[in-house]
Amino acid sequence: MQPSGVWATAVGVARVRALESERENALFRDPLAQAFAAAGGLWPSSPPLPDDDAARRRWLAVSFSIVIRTKFLDDLLQEASASGVRQVVLLGAGMDSRAFRMDWPEGARLFEVDTAAPLDFKASVLRQERAVARCERITVAVDLREDWPGALAAAGHDPAVPTVWIAEGLLIYLPEDAVELLLARISAQSARGSRMGLTLGSRGVIERFGADTVPGSGASMWVSEMPDDPVGWLAGHGWEADSHTLRERAAAYGRPISTPPQREERPGGLISAVRR
Repeated sequence: MQPSGVWATAVGVARVRALESERENALFRDPLAQAFAAAGGLWPSSPPLPDDDAARRRWLAVSFSIVIRTKFLDDLLQEASASGVRQVVLLGAGMDSRAFRMDWPEGARLFEVDTAAPLDFKASVLRQERAVARCERITVAVDLREDWPGALAAAGHDPAVPTVWIAEGLLIYLPEDAVELLLARISAQSARGSRMGLTLGSRGVIERFGADTVPGSGASMWVSEMPDDPVGWLAGHGWEADSHTLRERAAAYGRPISTPPQREERPGGLISAVRR
């Protein structure tokens, strides 16, 4: 099965995680990432970087952002588990392997929500690798444009107890009305004390990448950016949020960005939130 459409970008993300995992000072280790990338035709080689220096820098920046956001959400999940949250929902799970690579407390249940094609592709790789989840892992094959809360409930999700929700690299592919609907649905399924981790496209990112997008590439499918005030936006949905910039988190993880910002630093696209 060849990856296609939006979910094909998940294989590219897996390749970035595989490369990071080979570093001596890796921010995380993802032992399944290389297998996902290889099954999708992106390992050991991949399409060459653009010839144009500016375009190459932008694409390297995307890879860097994937590494930092992965670490950010790993930490958020560990903190949520330490606080007693035992339900995890990965929306648009793609090739996420956190069920297999992270340490989970007893009783943890992790739901992976995505369409059937990426889940089937993923299942074939997991069988090949004889991967064993470290928690109860439940896949939910449903399109996020459909009644995914109903499918999630049918799979055993309990909205009466806290959940930690992860939407990583997802919202940028959804139009604004779909983002609002997704957040409203998450909020309706979230007991007090639930957590949420989001990645949002920074303001202006679509314009910056627009000139170099190739039809079918991930950036060619980007349609939404974060609001001017993401903290206020989430407060309107009943969440207390903290906003972090990529530059801030990268420095905290020992990977400082050496180049000065080319524009005014706005509220960041890495969001952690707690349901009030």
